[in-house]
Amino acid sequence: MNISNYFKKEIRLIDSQLKKYFGVSKSCPKILNESMAYSVFAGGKRLRPILCLAAARVCGGSIKKVLPTACALEMIHTYSLIHDDLPAMDNDDLRRGKPTSHIKYGEGIAILAGDGLLTRAFEIMDPMVVKIVASAAGVSGMIGGQVMDLLMEHNRCPANRGRENVEYIHLNKTAKMIEVSLVSGAVLSGAGKRQIDALAGYGRKIGIAFQISDDILDILGDKKKLGKRGSDADNEKLTYPSVFGIDASARKSSELIQSAKNDLKIFGRPAVTLSEIADFVINREK
Repeated sequence: MNISNYFKKEIRLIDSQLKKYFGVSKSCPKILNESMAYSVFAGGKRLRPILCLAAARVCGGSIKKVLPTACALEMIHTYSLIHDDLPAMDNDDLRRGKPTSHIKYGEGIAILAGDGLLTRAFEIMDPMVVKIVASAAGVSGMIGGQVMDLLMEHNRCPANRGRENVEYIHLNKTAKMIEVSLVSGAVLSGAGKRQIDALAGYGRKIGIAFQISDDILDILGDKKKLGKRGSDADNEKLTYPSVFGIDASARKSSELIQSAKNDLKIFGRPAVTLSEIADFVINREK
């Protein structure tokens, strides 16, 4: 299978559904709708909704039923990027090669665009998975990881800039939302505990590997391809390479991907797509 073509096909499906949520509405201020759509359709891999749909397929679920939740996961991801780019956070002026939301619309509208996407996500997702998604996105997940990321940057807590905290940041800031994307697709497809646990393990591992790969790309990658200017080094971020070095980080990422692929064995041949997505995570250039 050509993974690039697979991603393109899935992105077309996801974007077609996403566009339905950004039509003209008298109840939503025009600039708010525009700013939310600007960030959602600024590009991106759509990894989380693609994984949600892939989990549904491997569990024999209905794509039509899962698609709104897949779109909700992308909205949550986009909200997190808008807020991550703000001056109070990473203070980035480029995202995917385009001006960040606060540069284009101002800081106030950017904050509200993020808030709007987060709340819209819970409006459209299936009620069956609201609790698990909220947990992954909330204080015990992505937000908690972001807080620790902020506390650790610029050597604010030099005594704590070690293995335990970098693992906490990667697990919570990135991996839990990737894990719950798969779990959501499985739950909505009526999967059993064994299938859900296997997909959760796979998602958690590729999520950490994805963030390690991001850390390495931030050092070695082409900034034009990455569509950004700043770097983790500029902000003195706590990353895998800063703790373990680039070579050890790359080995850790590869080990996680292999372990994640082993988790898929219970599905047999139908899991080949998920296996190839795992390889994509560490072989991508942006």
